[in-house]
Amino acid sequence: MTRRRLVRDMVRIRCVEEELGDVYRDEQEMRTPVHFSIGQEATAVGVCAALRRTDVIYGGHRCHAQYLAKGGDLTAMVAELYGKQSGCAAGRGGSVHLVDRAAGFGASSAILGEMISVAVGAAWSFALRGEPRVAATFFGDGASEEGVFHESLNFAALHRLPVVFVCENNQYSLSSPQAARQPAGTSISGRARGYGMPARRVDGNDVFAVFEAAEEAVRHCRQGNGPYFLELDTYRWREHVGPHWDYDVSGRSKADVDSWVARCPIRRAVETLSDTDPGITEQLAVWQREFRAELHEAVAAARSSPFPAVADLLTGVYES
Repeated sequence: MTRRRLVRDMVRIRCVEEELGDVYRDEQEMRTPVHFSIGQEATAVGVCAALRRTDVIYGGHRCHAQYLAKGGDLTAMVAELYGKQSGCAAGRGGSVHLVDRAAGFGASSAILGEMISVAVGAAWSFALRGEPRVAATFFGDGASEEGVFHESLNFAALHRLPVVFVCENNQYSLSSPQAARQPAGTSISGRARGYGMPARRVDGNDVFAVFEAAEEAVRHCRQGNGPYFLELDTYRWREHVGPHWDYDVSGRSKADVDSWVARCPIRRAVETLSDTDPGITEQLAVWQREFRAELHEAVAAARSSPFPAVADLLTGVYES
């Protein structure tokens, strides 16, 4: 994995989500709630770059970046946002229920913390079958307050399962800051260590640091040493759900958001590479044009695709 490739993948996610946000806002044709990862691209890219295609990941509601970083099909993702039959979940799930099993994106869900246990189940199956595969699960700081978080960490540590827990700590759960929800003097990674697993807290806006930490975590799991926990400090620029900025509406001030925008993971990565890769700035502009055009091609394909047939409404629904 080259450093340039890490930057490229972040730029692709940023361009896709910014363009999607504009289309979502202006068209009013996508009726699914959307949770954008604009500003958080380094976490998904850094972790997924350390995984093999045969490894699997599971995400929560803010899952576009993880899906794309793992190699999920963009056209199928956009069609899913439009509720079309060609969507990755056949138009049934929308933005928060993405899936691409061929790419190793197992599933995502809007239920807080749900996919943590599912990833542990996948890791348990790998261990029982003796397969050299790793499961990873992405979740936010708010999910660390759910019971399933603690149950899953305990079970994974007890059975030494090959699962990487990835907490994208973006400092807020909806509009509630972490300091208002969790005791002073504690940390999420510290709680993970309490279950006997190694845990690292990393600057989640430094894609190179995330990649290095993820490589260590994945190696630890693949060698049969049990689970590993990563707490990645980052920040979402847009509102919790939707394409807009939310200064002073969610309790976050413009100054606070601006301070994190100044720590943009793409800008920081480009600055880091500029001395050893002098062409990176020019390449950045090429990528931006390429990926914005790619998104609009996917939008055009989604618009022309049919909606699911009414006769198939109950296809895939479990009936007892």
